[in-house]
Amino acid sequence: MTKIKDLHKIWSKDPDYPKDYQALEEEFTVMAAIAKARRRSGLSQTELARRMNTTQSAMARLESGRGQPSTRTLVRFAKATGHTLKISFQPEKGKR
Repeated sequence: MTKIKDLHKIWSKDPDYPKDYQALEEEFTVMAAIAKARRRSGLSQTELARRMNTTQSAMARLESGRGQPSTRTLVRFAKATGHTLKISFQPEKGKR
């Protein structure tokens, strides 16, 4: 299995990659936070799915970013992993 950091190195050689990557940065941030929270909780995807009354495949989709989770799903996820959900808006660099 190829590691994402290795793919990132390869893809970085494409001149369009940084712009495309930047456009998806917020989604990557959410995916990484979801995966980190689950690991921090010590739960497997299967255990977490059981707590959320869903399937392991739904948890895999959530962590992989295949789909946009609703705030309701994120709240359920936070509760199931022993976390608190915080959403904030940060001003863009160079803009008011």
